[in-house]
Amino acid sequence: MRDDKENIIVNKTYEFSLKVISFAEELRNDRKFEMASQLFKRGTSIGADVREAQNSESTEDFIHKFKIAAKEGDET
Repeated sequence: MRDDKENIIVNKTYEFSLKVISFAEELRNDRKFEMASQLFKRGTSIGADVREAQNSESTEDFIHKFKIAAKEGDET
């Protein structure tokens, strides 16, 4: 499944992860540690799941990994 061409979804989820990290730091500065922790975990896992989908073993595996990314997006 992996294709090393530029991929807008991979790029956007990476950019989103960077923004989540920055916002989680702001929340920590405001002493909202639990919220920062949950946001950090869920928000950064979206990009990780999308990247993992790029290395999937089959179309079904690809779809499954993308659905996990979508669930993490909903939780975020």
